[in-house]
Amino acid sequence: MLRFSKEHNLKGVLICVEGIDGSGKSTQIDLLYRWLKSKNKDVILTCWNSSDLISNTTKKAKKKNLLSPRTFSLLHAVDFADRLEKVIIPALKAGFIVLADRYVYTAFARDVAREVDSKWVRNMYSFAIKPDLTVYFDVSAKISLERLCATRQPKYYEAGMDLKLSNNPYKSYVIFQNRVIEEYRSMIDEFNLIRLDANDTIHSKQTYFRKLVEETLRKKGIKI
Repeated sequence: MLRFSKEHNLKGVLICVEGIDGSGKSTQIDLLYRWLKSKNKDVILTCWNSSDLISNTTKKAKKKNLLSPRTFSLLHAVDFADRLEKVIIPALKAGFIVLADRYVYTAFARDVAREVDSKWVRNMYSFAIKPDLTVYFDVSAKISLERLCATRQPKYYEAGMDLKLSNNPYKSYVIFQNRVIEEYRSMIDEFNLIRLDANDTIHSKQTYFRKLVEETLRKKGIKI
């Protein structure tokens, strides 16, 4: 993981959010994006599994429940590589603030929770750029499920149904997401992730998040 272990020397700033569904990370990074735009900053937002090259293929395979854990991992790696080279790195070279809703840590957590070898996954993403700041929104699997069910039911793969953990999708979701949470928490020290309590109010989380971002931007000579 040579490239990923070093600070990048690009003009821009890479800020990432991580966490399981229902942690509020997407809401928080969207609020941050709007705030930075209001400050007339050059900023873009990129999301996990959104590459035009591969995302449609992944969606079709998911619908038919055709993905093995390693195939799942490989498809997401291709998606990430495409976005990194076409969106993230060019924006950083141009001096933009790049906000990433999920980054390589999503793969490190989910794929390993699916019993894919940890070293293999990390090596596959060794081409990634090291973020300037990564905030992990920590929430329990049960609260995540409650928030998710307020709008929809758990999907097949996010519930870990492919792993045959339980015939009940709700029970399977909690079991699988607890595995994912365990992997995330093990990465806090390994990758210097900043843990944020996702049980706090939206306002409290955003206030703390902005403070972390301001400190990060200041180090790069960018004032808000």
